[in-house]
Amino acid sequence: MSKNHTEVDAKALEEMVAANDTGARVPVGWSGKLLLGVALFWSLFQLWIASPLPFYDWPMIGSFGIFNDTEVRAIHLAFAIFLAFTAYPALASSPRNKIPLYDVVLCLVGTFCASYIFIFYDQLSSRPGLPIAQDLMVSAVGLLLLLEAARRTLGPPLMIVAIVFIVYSVAGPYMPEIIAHKGVTLAELADHQWITTEGVFGIALGVSSNFVFLFVLFGALLDKAGAGNYFIQVAFSLLGHMRGGPAKAAVVSSGLTGLISGSSIANVVTTGTFTIPMMKRVGFSSEKAGAVEVASSVNGQIMPPVMGAAAFLMVEYVGISYVDVITHAFLPALISYIALIYIVHLEALKLGMEGMPRRAAIKPWHLRLIGVLSGFLVTVAIAAIVYYGIGWIKPTFGEYAFTIIAVLLLAVYLFLLKVASKVPDLSLDDPNKPMVELPEVGRTVKSGLHFLLPVVLLVWCLMVERLSPGLSAFWATVLMMIILVTQRPILSFFRQQNNFAAKWSEGFNDLIDGLIVGARNMIGIGIATATAGIIVGAVSQTGVGSVLADLVEILSMGNILLMLVLTAVLSLILGMGLPTTANYIVVSSLLAPVVVSLGQESGLIVPLIAVHLFVFYFGIMADVTPPVGLASFAAAAVSGGDPIRTGFVAFNYSLRTAVLPFLFIFNTDLLLIDVSWLEGIQVFIIATVAILVFSSAMQGYFIIRSRWYESLLLLLIAFSLFRPGFWMDRIESPYQQISPSELVENAYNLQLGNELRLWIEGEDSVGDARSFLIKLTLNEGDSLISSGVELITSGGNVVVDFVGYDSVAEQAGLQFDQIITGVEVPQDQPPKQLIYLPVLALLALVMVAQRRRRATIITSKLALASSVSSAQRRSRIKMITRRQKLK
Repeated sequence: MSKNHTEVDAKALEEMVAANDTGARVPVGWSGKLLLGVALFWSLFQLWIASPLPFYDWPMIGSFGIFNDTEVRAIHLAFAIFLAFTAYPALASSPRNKIPLYDVVLCLVGTFCASYIFIFYDQLSSRPGLPIAQDLMVSAVGLLLLLEAARRTLGPPLMIVAIVFIVYSVAGPYMPEIIAHKGVTLAELADHQWITTEGVFGIALGVSSNFVFLFVLFGALLDKAGAGNYFIQVAFSLLGHMRGGPAKAAVVSSGLTGLISGSSIANVVTTGTFTIPMMKRVGFSSEKAGAVEVASSVNGQIMPPVMGAAAFLMVEYVGISYVDVITHAFLPALISYIALIYIVHLEALKLGMEGMPRRAAIKPWHLRLIGVLSGFLVTVAIAAIVYYGIGWIKPTFGEYAFTIIAVLLLAVYLFLLKVASKVPDLSLDDPNKPMVELPEVGRTVKSGLHFLLPVVLLVWCLMVERLSPGLSAFWATVLMMIILVTQRPILSFFRQQNNFAAKWSEGFNDLIDGLIVGARNMIGIGIATATAGIIVGAVSQTGVGSVLADLVEILSMGNILLMLVLTAVLSLILGMGLPTTANYIVVSSLLAPVVVSLGQESGLIVPLIAVHLFVFYFGIMADVTPPVGLASFAAAAVSGGDPIRTGFVAFNYSLRTAVLPFLFIFNTDLLLIDVSWLEGIQVFIIATVAILVFSSAMQGYFIIRSRWYESLLLLLIAFSLFRPGFWMDRIESPYQQISPSELVENAYNLQLGNELRLWIEGEDSVGDARSFLIKLTLNEGDSLISSGVELITSGGNVVVDFVGYDSVAEQAGLQFDQIITGVEVPQDQPPKQLIYLPVLALLALVMVAQRRRRATIITSKLALASSVSSAQRRSRIKMITRRQKLK
């Protein structure tokens, strides 16, 4: 690759990322300063409202700058619309180096419409549901400009979907009978979508303004400080010497980068620029190298704590805490990454790859093992000291504890910078050089340990202190800002260099750049969440959700598995045109209740978090899936491969991600729902083995290349490990049927255990008549009456006569006048883990068969080596190896 070609590619990649994430326009002069200044002020505003500062009693001023949720959402959208019209050109032919007058007008009008609720908040609150002509005019203009902003920042698909829902809201009476509704007037539509918090200014925009911005800003600052480069270098130093090492390093570095990046495309470009050429150098084709990077970069969005902003949306939509969301999402994301590393390993085995050379000699395996164990024990000891030490400081020093902890944190930061000053700063190898040596592990790790401090602080605030996600991100961002400004001058001081003042200036410039980049990265997300609010508002105003439930039920014929397939396909189709966040909002609003409802009718109680994760997983798959997978196009631009073929190979690598949602719908243990720590460890071990076996089956390679029946057996083994309950339920049912009349006769003294399954005929929570299953969970030893329900026998049926307000029974879904047609109570069942014994025995048989076949091949090669000349030997060995690969 020539130097000129490299520069052209780099410029094209920068334009691709800018067009999708930060805006392609880079104006000069006053307009450029205006654009950067507004982006900077947006970041400062978000930091202000997330901090405790507005609530302090300032001398001579008192409290000021306090905004309620609705006002914050309005200001947030005003910033997003202003930057959308100034940073994103209207057309491909529009100027990139200046802001045309018509865009200035549009951005000012759009900003006014978005901030209308904030400016006239008191007047609007005094006349709820009674909009005046001015309100309706602002709403109409605001909706039009929001749709245009969505087209500029995200492309036409989201705009088109939003327009379809607007048309559907107005033209309800003229729709086909199955989806018809009474319709809404234009005035009702404008009021609902723009003036209330049911539409544009709904939950999604609130999550964007309160949580997502700070995490995106935190990631931008972390990357600006050099953490992205650090993660890449550490991954290469640790894994590059293994078979297919650059590909494994690409997976790990993309996963780490995904923690701080909400964009698949930016992740591909950031890490892929270095990992893809190195993968090609060790033997990967252009398409496979690009596909590995795509699969690992896209998977960064399913990895907590940010998950492309979906984690915070799930908190609001599912109604559980943020800690619970990331707990449930962690295990599937982790085993998915482990499986991708294993897939890369299998590809390396198939191609006979070797690792890359290290600069330092590799220590013997036992010394490396001792080093790993020592590092682990030291880490555990430090974690214990920090946990119990802070636990002692807080009650001992009371109000001074915060100051003491801050001083200790500063001391640790200075110590880590002292360690970093003793090694050179990191610089990436040129991937286009004839030979690439891996960096030394020790020196590489030491150079950036201080980057981990903000991440540790973030996790500590979230998991230990249980602060809100917004406040946790605020404190982590503050620490990151301090690091960004001070790391250069302090390193310069420790190294006794004479450029101390210049380093301070560089640090402040990096901080300003990071704040601006963080805000520009948020433009698309802010517009996406607001536009998706139009769809959510239409669903709530028209009742299309219940209509869609009937439609999906008809198409799926009541089959839960077919309905899940339809949901997955719809998520993929929408995801091809919508960003992940908007896709998740739309599909979860439309289909999550449908999946839960139809699951109940099929006898399957599906937790709401499982359904939301199901939708989210297939939404991100759209970034991989041809023909629209933008991440695949970005990777192909780096690798020089065909983008469509890259997308298909990446989709093949991502099948493990596509199968996981189906599995955790039917086996919620994978989401760590209602499992203990010991059970969680067992689930992790078994799930890891299962996903590796599944990956082997899909790649057609285990110990050696698998025969077709061996691949089928591996699929059966993987399924049985993931869902042992499927087989055990057929051996012995987990529930016993009892007569509904027994509930009436023994309501006061019948002790049923802690889980009672009731088949119900009657109206559900939205008034539709249907037959469905509910689960009533009781405390051990409690009777039915203590759950807040009273039953009577009427006309031979057991009928719900009374349900206590906010009782366990009401929360489970019991309503007055429902008929109980069936009752299932738990009964003793052998542990489902017994299924693992025959399954693992079958896996051992497959391993033995493949080992024997490999031994036979090796023996043949050795016999050949002793009977022919060296030239003939090489020729025959190549022929045998080629035949084995083709089988």
